[in-house]
Amino acid sequence: MLIAIAGCGIAGLASALLLAREGHRIVMFERFETPRPLGSGLIIQPTGLAVLRQMGLDRATIAAGSRIDRLFGKAIPSGKTVLDVRYAALKGDEHGIGIHRATLFALLYDAARAAGITIETGRTVIDAPVQDGGRRLAFGDGRSDGPFDLIIDTLGTYSPLAPPTGRELAYGALWASLPWPDGFDGHALEQRYVRSNKMAGVLPIGTPPGTNTPQAAFFWSLRADRLQAWRDGGLERWKDDVRDLWPETSGLLETITAPDQLTFARYAHRTLMQPVTDRLIHIGDSWHSTSPQLGQGANMALLDACALATALRRHRNVNEATAAAIALRHRHVQIYQAMSLLFTPVYQSDSTILPFLRDWVAGPLSRLWPAPALLATIVTGLIGAPLRALDLQASRSTASPSSSSSSSRPAGMA
Repeated sequence: MLIAIAGCGIAGLASALLLAREGHRIVMFERFETPRPLGSGLIIQPTGLAVLRQMGLDRATIAAGSRIDRLFGKAIPSGKTVLDVRYAALKGDEHGIGIHRATLFALLYDAARAAGITIETGRTVIDAPVQDGGRRLAFGDGRSDGPFDLIIDTLGTYSPLAPPTGRELAYGALWASLPWPDGFDGHALEQRYVRSNKMAGVLPIGTPPGTNTPQAAFFWSLRADRLQAWRDGGLERWKDDVRDLWPETSGLLETITAPDQLTFARYAHRTLMQPVTDRLIHIGDSWHSTSPQLGQGANMALLDACALATALRRHRNVNEATAAAIALRHRHVQIYQAMSLLFTPVYQSDSTILPFLRDWVAGPLSRLWPAPALLATIVTGLIGAPLRALDLQASRSTASPSSSSSSSRPAGMA
């Protein structure tokens, strides 16, 4: 088939690679003149790594990122441990890979170019009308292209090809990629909280493109309506707030010398009720988006792309295939959308009751059997058995060079 992919992000590039290998002709359309990723650090979970293995990119991902064995968080000022998720609670060698979004993007983009996939840039998609026995893409400059046998919408949360739905979340986050600091666990995502209205985190992300030393993704939770007040308050006042919360971040903060080193990310919670119509399918954030609390966004996008390739292999009729792709993913998506609604206010909200329950009830209970294994299963994305339907295996079958190679270990790590 001749397939158009709107958007050149993780979901779009993964779809292009998987479908091109099935023999389909792929044309990608990207609004930027030079395709580029948006965002900072993320964790590739065993689910996402299984899809990357399908594309032959798992070892490159592991080599470029940093192995994550633990998610760890403390409440301040009590010092109580309220988040302690260890991948070792599961059987096998499950782990995550901390990586910069730009690194993952570069691996997928380079593979797409090497595969000869056509990527047209500077093309802002605004509509996808049915015409001439297929669908066309309409662009902001008045031109159109097609018809295509199938259009895959990977334009994200605010896709013009999808009806508006859901809501923006009150809290977003400031992100920065900084040189790896001394005194932090090089195999853990660490966080600190004051109730649920202040949160900071440090995640090792390997060595992103354009750098030659290990990096950390640093983030600071912030209400979207307080962004201007943050700017007006000045960098030094904000640094004082961060140091009061987490004194050990002083070395990181010294490397932030200008506000434009920090990028503000907004988040939305949405689930498109009808992710397929005639010869059009919405995947990734175009179908479902949440806060980053469960760390599933990129992994969900990779799973969606794999489900679509699997369904198109099993079904000759394009509309039957797109419906089957959604069916393969529906339960898993619904589970994590529901959990995101449940967990996000516990870590990002103005509530006083929820963080109290988190610190004094949920935190202690999370250390009792069977909670450690259950939490690890949630974090890895394996709740709902998403890999079984796609005939994929989790990451335990792939050796991780970063588990034994000192060259991938951040400087200063004990």
